[in-house]
Amino acid sequence: MTETVKHKRPAALSFIFVTVFVDTLGLGVIIPVLPKLLEILGHADISGATQLSGYLTFAYAAMQFIFSPVLGNLSDRYGRRPVLLTSLVGFGIDYLFMAFAPSLFWLFVGRIVAGIAGASSTTATAYIADVSTGDNRAANFGLVGAATGLGFICGIGLGGYLGDVGIKIPFMAAAGMALLNALYGFFVLPESLPVEHRRAFDWKRANPISSLTRLGMYPTIAGLISAFTLVYVATKAVETVLAFFLIEKFHWTMSSISTLGIFIGVLLVGIQGFLIRWVIPRLGQERSITFGLLFYAIGLILIAFANHGWLMYLYMIPYCLGGISGPALQGMITSHVPSNEQGELQGALTSLQSITTVIGPLLMTSLFAHFTNPKLSSIYFPGAPYLLGAILMLISTLIAARNFKRSAPANS
Repeated sequence: MTETVKHKRPAALSFIFVTVFVDTLGLGVIIPVLPKLLEILGHADISGATQLSGYLTFAYAAMQFIFSPVLGNLSDRYGRRPVLLTSLVGFGIDYLFMAFAPSLFWLFVGRIVAGIAGASSTTATAYIADVSTGDNRAANFGLVGAATGLGFICGIGLGGYLGDVGIKIPFMAAAGMALLNALYGFFVLPESLPVEHRRAFDWKRANPISSLTRLGMYPTIAGLISAFTLVYVATKAVETVLAFFLIEKFHWTMSSISTLGIFIGVLLVGIQGFLIRWVIPRLGQERSITFGLLFYAIGLILIAFANHGWLMYLYMIPYCLGGISGPALQGMITSHVPSNEQGELQGALTSLQSITTVIGPLLMTSLFAHFTNPKLSSIYFPGAPYLLGAILMLISTLIAARNFKRSAPANS
């Protein structure tokens, strides 16, 4: 780590926090206003708009899957700073596309640009790996979780309130934040990857399939990556089905759902932004992963069988405590990869997350539809996605436990 980065590390980590925050805020902004926007541009009813939303999600996730390893490899070659700043400008362009898109075609163009720019999370996590050591690495990855939770809360709120004023205003606000953050980063963000630690760009390694295959070079990572993937698929049960679950089972209003969403966001910020910095150094990465995954499983089981709406607030506490596993798991994975391959690693991880963005929502919404439609199933069980999520978490726990200590860390 260079002296410049050491001196500016607090400002650099703050910038990464803001970058992830802006990325997630943009996704949150879309949630409350996208149905109406799609009805207008797609000349569709709410059913047709929902289908169009699925296609937009696919376009976004597919671009992330393809370009995450490309941006990761570019950051290993040219440094983290130029890739991060360019991606932020790309996000700003996407939001402007969505604000002023005259047709559905241009909306898809914007989402494709966003998918490419969204791969900036690859470089952001590589940057954290560059400037972190030991247990501090996992704690700093917790900042990403905190930024994600906070960005999602603010995004949904921003989209809802500004959307009432004008459907295009939320996107204009998100564009302004992304572009201002790029300008801010231009002045405060130091480069974290020294020239002597960089490597030549290789298109074979930038191929998303090749980058995933190369993960097999590290014995410990193969199992941990499997656990990492299952965790992301399982969490889609909460992200994609929660509103439908609450309406179907407890007849909640949108304002009630929003209140719970804010409560969840505050929990995530507190746990991943602060509690992790105390817990992981004391428990260690391995026990933090195990306890976190078990908390996830317990929370999902409780949610699946909840019989009163107010219990959701109580049951979300163990679920959110499961969040300590993600940074610890990611910290352990990065510790087994050389510093000049962190960008490539994070690109592969982001590609995996993109795959789960396609698989997870389709799997969980289909399961929910099956067990809430009497024409499809004689068993009424809206909590089915959460039970499946709990099973996936338990499998992840077993996989992770079997792969601890298989190889020594590659860096510290």
